[in-house]
Amino acid sequence: MVERRKHPSTLIDDENPEWTVEDFARAKPASEVLPKFMGSVAAAEMLRPKRGRPISANPKAHVNLRLDPDVVAAFRATGRGWQTRLNSALKDWLKDHSPA
Repeated sequence: MVERRKHPSTLIDDENPEWTVEDFARAKPASEVLPKFMGSVAAAEMLRPKRGRPISANPKAHVNLRLDPDVVAAFRATGRGWQTRLNSALKDWLKDHSPA
């Protein structure tokens, strides 16, 4: 099925018209405006660049692990999140068994 694009006239937003040259001339950077509305601490936090995944309070350890192909196939067959389910299965096993 071919998806047709909407005609540009249907994409006009009357509540948010396109900016004019005068609008851009009046605009101020967020670093000047946000402290007045949110306070300087909250504004500084909001404007601080954030990169990557948030730091976890309980990060997982990265390991290389060799498993039997049938074990991997069985967990992969359950779909997305199979590694999390495998981790949960190992946690459940540890509840009843000693790792040594």
